[in-house]
Amino acid sequence: MRDVRIVGTGACVPERIVSNDEVGAPAGVDDAWITRKTAIRERRWAGPEQATSDLATAAARAAMKSAGITAEQLTVIAVATSTPDRPQPPTAAYVQHNLGASGTAAFDVNAVCSGTVFALSAVGSVILRRGGYALVIGADVYSRILNPADRRTVVLFGDGAGAMVLAPTTEGPSVKHVALHTFGELSGLIRVPAGGSRQPLDQAALDAGLQYFAMDGREVRRFVVEQLPQLVKGFLHEAGVEAADISHFIPHQANGIMLDEVFADLHLPRATMHKTVTHYGNTGAASIPITLDAAVREGRIRPGELVLMAGFGGGMAASFALVEW
Repeated sequence: MRDVRIVGTGACVPERIVSNDEVGAPAGVDDAWITRKTAIRERRWAGPEQATSDLATAAARAAMKSAGITAEQLTVIAVATSTPDRPQPPTAAYVQHNLGASGTAAFDVNAVCSGTVFALSAVGSVILRRGGYALVIGADVYSRILNPADRRTVVLFGDGAGAMVLAPTTEGPSVKHVALHTFGELSGLIRVPAGGSRQPLDQAALDAGLQYFAMDGREVRRFVVEQLPQLVKGFLHEAGVEAADISHFIPHQANGIMLDEVFADLHLPRATMHKTVTHYGNTGAASIPITLDAAVREGRIRPGELVLMAGFGGGMAASFALVEW
């Protein structure tokens, strides 16, 4: 991955702003409770006419404009999502068509909130062999699978998409190291029970509310708090860098309060943690590229600085990428 560079970033969030009061009322909680538990003050939800591919396409176009490339120059498109437009075909096929990138390889990656770094790893190897440009998109529309009455989940999630353009070149931010982890024994902690081959989405499943996203929040938090510091330590050792070398930390935007707690335990003494969770909530696979794009547009990352991206979520999974800007 050392010869793979990030040459453009982009993001898209829906126009509709959903306040804590609006989302909390059906769940029986208020703004003060949500802010105290999550540090989230608002989120964006897609309109009825918008699907995951629409947000993904807009983010992709922004990233391609940033990179100065056209659809004809793309070799591969990977969309990281756990809320696809439909079970089939892949959402990436819609994005490819929307962009006019006919013939470009296009596929989806579902590693839930860790998905964008999984996708980055996959397409990096493709362009190292074949050349051209790769488009990595994280996009999710969680508002469509949330139970309005479940305060454990409905207050957390927003919709959005973020994208990166990668190229095998010698200029630009370099992807120095990537690591991917899955802990399948914990796969039950985050789930949408019905809608697959194990549990079809029939009337009985709908009546039981099995179409909704479900999460064991306490155990998920335990996984993140206990596992992430050790995984980061091991990742940095593999990459041959010290904790003090990291200038920027861009984590999955799961919960603002939890992020503050975890960041303190990572012991990255010179790093700035970037957060968009306050205004966008947890945007699933989109959260890392959205937050990266915000940092880039604000000019907060300088050449030569090391950026650590960390994804974690359903699977359970964790993913890390080290980028030298």
